Amino acid sequence: MRRVRDDGASVTDERDTDQPAAPEHLSQVLADRRAKLERLRAHGVDPFPHNYQGVVPIAEVVAPWDDLGDGEETDSAYRVAGRIAARRGQGKMAFLDLVDRSGRIQLQARADVLGPERMARLVDLDLGDIIGVDGTIFRSRRGELTLRVDRFELLAKSLRPPPDKHHGLHDVETRHRRRELDLIANAETREVFQIRSRVISTVRRELDDAGFVEVETPVLQPLYGGALARPFVTHHNALHRDLYLRIATELYLKRCIVGGLERVYELGKDFRNEGISFKHNPEFTMVEWYEAYSDYIDQMVRVETLVSAVADACGYDGEIDFRPPWRRVTLGEAIAERTGIDVIEHRDRESLARAIEAARLDGYELADRTWPQLVDDLLSKEVEPHLLDPVFLTDYPKELSPFAKDHRSRPGLVERFEAFCAGMEIANAFTELNDPDEQRLRFEAQVRLAGLGDEEAQPYDELFVEALEQGMPPTGGVGLGIDRLVMIMTGRRSIREVVLFPAMRD
Repeated sequence: MRRVRDDGASVTDERDTDQPAAPEHLSQVLADRRAKLERLRAHGVDPFPHNYQGVVPIAEVVAPWDDLGDGEETDSAYRVAGRIAARRGQGKMAFLDLVDRSGRIQLQARADVLGPERMARLVDLDLGDIIGVDGTIFRSRRGELTLRVDRFELLAKSLRPPPDKHHGLHDVETRHRRRELDLIANAETREVFQIRSRVISTVRRELDDAGFVEVETPVLQPLYGGALARPFVTHHNALHRDLYLRIATELYLKRCIVGGLERVYELGKDFRNEGISFKHNPEFTMVEWYEAYSDYIDQMVRVETLVSAVADACGYDGEIDFRPPWRRVTLGEAIAERTGIDVIEHRDRESLARAIEAARLDGYELADRTWPQLVDDLLSKEVEPHLLDPVFLTDYPKELSPFAKDHRSRPGLVERFEAFCAGMEIANAFTELNDPDEQRLRFEAQVRLAGLGDEEAQPYDELFVEALEQGMPPTGGVGLGIDRLVMIMTGRRSIREVVLFPAMRD
């Protein structure tokens, strides 16, 4: 593509013409770049220097100059660094686009400033090379804020061509498998992961300010627990035993509550050996917190307040209103509204299976599912996809919640809520069970479910029961999914878009 350069000349814009090399030519492209590398070294240029201090983000360079007039110059000097994203012109004047994580800026290089040799070396650089530049700000006659290059230094020679914006950047498989290429080419992708960082820092700040203590518990565990999921199993050679990657941090954190820490949280990775979907990745990021002397009602307030703060920090401008209070509805009411089935009235597997058959709902394998699994199927298939605005579903059947305290006024239910938004669950919380004898009975019920074929049933954990026997105060606990929260804040519909390096098939 031809365009008019800022000095009025017509030049080729490499942003539009630099196509990826065809496979038969790629080896020549790589050879040419390596030849340049060797020429640089032969001329005494270190193509990979150790550091480059004093760099200012491009966004900070650009920010003060909105009012600078066309053709107006300044004596304000800056040092920037980034990757060459475009180059046009040669000879006595050339323009380059430099990109860092904060933005893009045009560079103007002139032979009368750099000298013929340095000018030739600059225009001989390749797209994708990383350079540092000292220069002064001005606005071109055509209105583009520009940094005039006074000095430059090669900081890293790129030995492979950058991805092309018209082709490889839109291939989903390539973007997910080679995230570094996606980050190089797509400013939107860089912004997603900067928002992710703001989500995490805001969650930490909100909990820290509320007096919570951040702790770290084992990732490799002798017995997994705290959720209904299948674990990953690994082997420790020195200990001669199998260990599990944690599926949740719950049981260890509640042992911290027993120990007197009273308000604790952990933000980190969990691992579940389950299917992959738009909202499931086998490793994912969760924050779990536990607060002594509180219950699930208190935690609803904390969740809606925290998520609202995250939305504000991220500058969320979508259609969802996160401002408290969120709607509250019981799980039984939510399922009945969508299906006409009252799961509380059908408290055994056979009765509930008959009700599902009578409702003519599709996609249910009734013969192989336990009663809790059928209730969860009704929730995930019939209710969850329709929960777009923030809502708390409350008061779950005891069979679905082995760690939640009995409901104080509704027999057979427990004090539990799940928070939903944008058609998916984002948080799960309980008034935590702190009666050790009742916890032992719940574990035994889970063991019976496992005997009926439930591969996600909770295993029996005697050490946790013994910890409860020391005495755990009334406690409210929450698990909040960071990845799904980032999906909502960035408007992404796949967890792979918000995980830097998601799990992929071979």
